[in-house]
Amino acid sequence: MERIWGGRKLAELFGKKLLTEKRIGESWEIVDRPEAQSVVARGGLKGKTLHELWIEHRASIFGAVPDAPRFPLLIKLLDAHEKLSLQVHPPEEVAAKLGGEPKTEFWYVADAEPGAELFLGFCEPITQDQFETALRKGTAANYVHKMGVKPGDAAFLPAGRLHAVGAGNLLIEIQQNSDTTYRVFDWNRIDSTTGKPRKLHVEQALQCINFNDVQPKMVEPRGEVLIKHALFEIQRWNLDQVREVAPLGRFAIVCCLTGELACANVDLASGESILVPARLQDRQMKPLAAHTTLLRITIPEL
Repeated sequence: MERIWGGRKLAELFGKKLLTEKRIGESWEIVDRPEAQSVVARGGLKGKTLHELWIEHRASIFGAVPDAPRFPLLIKLLDAHEKLSLQVHPPEEVAAKLGGEPKTEFWYVADAEPGAELFLGFCEPITQDQFETALRKGTAANYVHKMGVKPGDAAFLPAGRLHAVGAGNLLIEIQQNSDTTYRVFDWNRIDSTTGKPRKLHVEQALQCINFNDVQPKMVEPRGEVLIKHALFEIQRWNLDQVREVAPLGRFAIVCCLTGELACANVDLASGESILVPARLQDRQMKPLAAHTTLLRITIPEL
């Protein structure tokens, strides 16, 4: 996905084939959206989209997961060559009213340049009126909580949290299946494709922002578990021996962070992801290189 803030790191670090000289900000790895679909590469279901699997083969592929019109997660890679806009995603109760989709998300820092930052929540208590005044004055960034990051850090972003990705970050994003974003400030940038500033959504954003969200902390792992939430459970594994990806009957998404691994006759390099079906018999992951690490993503069962 071409983005005004994107770069070329998806090719440099993860070997993605990018369009020449385009600013590529996102790679949608596991996706079931009206405008984009993951497609089965080979085997008996070759050519089937992720949506078709969700509708036609849910029990065998996904096991006992909560019902939803589409596969409920979207897995992305983000390359922030420049910082993203200051933005918010709507909570469920507000999304319906605004005609959008709720979005809670999780970021894993796969790579970060020295001095890279994330912008999360507010650095001090603030009212909506005070923030509106800051937006009009162009000083909104002064009120945002900035956090320095390094590879291996992680952040949880509940819907309603004001946020932005700082320049120099390469993130893996695990999110609710949504594409609703309300921008409140875009650092006074001009979009080179239009010659104009990008559209802002201040009125909608102000209805979504949690103004009591002051100095949130980064994720503090509990062993291998990075986060356990109603929408997703995410673990980080050091794969130094053969290991079952998940019990039979439970699906999992695997994203290779470093090194290389194999599962069910599929080799996975860093930056690549696979979805392991719930009823697949061959569910052993084998490291193919030293220092192989991965994210394992599941959805809590019913």
